[in-house]
Amino acid sequence: MSTNAGLERNSSAGVSVVAVSSDESPSPAVPSPGVPSLALPSDTVPSPTDLPAVPASVEPEPAAAAESAANDTASTREPLRLVVVTGMSGAGRSTTANALEDLGWYVVDNLPPSVLPEVCALARSAGISRLAVVLDVRTRSFFEQLPTMFADLSAAGTFPEILYMEATDDVIVRRQESVRRPHPLQGDGRLLDGITRERETLATLRATADLVIDTSSINVHQLSSRVGHAYGGETSDQLRVTLVSFGFKNGIPVDADLVVDVRFLPNPHWIPDLRPQTGLSQPVSDYVLAQEGAEAFLERLQSLLEVIATGYIREGKRFVTIALGCTGGKHRSTAMSEEFGRRLRRLGLPTKVLHRDVGRE
Repeated sequence: MSTNAGLERNSSAGVSVVAVSSDESPSPAVPSPGVPSLALPSDTVPSPTDLPAVPASVEPEPAAAAESAANDTASTREPLRLVVVTGMSGAGRSTTANALEDLGWYVVDNLPPSVLPEVCALARSAGISRLAVVLDVRTRSFFEQLPTMFADLSAAGTFPEILYMEATDDVIVRRQESVRRPHPLQGDGRLLDGITRERETLATLRATADLVIDTSSINVHQLSSRVGHAYGGETSDQLRVTLVSFGFKNGIPVDADLVVDVRFLPNPHWIPDLRPQTGLSQPVSDYVLAQEGAEAFLERLQSLLEVIATGYIREGKRFVTIALGCTGGKHRSTAMSEEFGRRLRRLGLPTKVLHRDVGRE
């Protein structure tokens, strides 16, 4: 069978194109007017048997299709947010775990650090986006595994947030005695010996914590409220502020990131009508905020926080606790904390105000 080539005019392009025919007696090609005729020798036109076969559409293997679908799903899935709950025994880790679970977090309690990467991998494959683990790092071997574990998780795209639960020694002693349980590191020694060993073991971890909550002077409901403020929202890339008013005579809050002193303002304690009231009352608040320097102080503190907030978010820190102190924590620090909280909320910052020492006098 011979194959000849002719020319047909492409009306849309105005050029002649080769047409291949397999007829035994092909009709001669008639060149279009004004278009040069080109004739190809028959030996230059490939036979249909010589033409490369057009590959049929190939269906992917079931395993490959499943893997591709899994990859597509993983690419659109929310990244895993991991909160590591740790800290002193008796400081409220179990209560914190319960509060996180109530907020919709998937919680794993008393997890050895060595299996943390595997648990995170399982959580990702199950589509879990918020995972909280209560780590038992009371032994030195477990503690020494943490840097490697955290590095492996960060390399996989999961950056652990450390929530450290704190309480004073005397409070921990009372709590341990109330439940009649020995301290895990007590051994044959006293309860205070176990507390001291645990505090020494966890000192480095506490220093690197994203959020420290001191439960010494709060109850379980207040603790749940603080956990809800920190981890209850859907937005994880916004700084969350906690303001704590306190009295210097009762000690500085151990979980504060910043401590500011408002004792430069006149003390309402010396005004008989204001002495029995607190900074939560309107007369005391009006008196404190009307003093020279109060407005300038709040403006500069807000400007400072705006600078700090940018850096904190850039470094992956989502929480800041600012403690405002006066002598007793009743008047000036309370009024200034409330006003500063109102201003931060107007800026759109999630802000919680706590008054540690109100009612302690």
